[in-house]
Amino acid sequence: MYSLFTANSKTEKRLKEYIISRKDIKDKLDRLRENPYKANGAHQLHGKLAGKFACWLGSNIRLIYLIDETKKAIIIEAVGTHKIY
Repeated sequence: MYSLFTANSKTEKRLKEYIISRKDIKDKLDRLRENPYKANGAHQLHGKLAGKFACWLGSNIRLIYLIDETKKAIIIEAVGTHKIY
């Protein structure tokens, strides 16, 4: 299982707000920790975000993250609506 980390305090604050407002997000983050390559509609990004992944946490909530295989870590870089792309 992978560990979750946030890249900065702004992302951490926003993620905590979403977890408080939507109880299902915690379950989706747990699924992501089990399989960051496929859970919650995970997909690789292209263009300026190449090398990163994105998944859905809700109807309009997206998560952008990196996967560090050597440390078994998921580094969350952004969370929010489609505007984060």
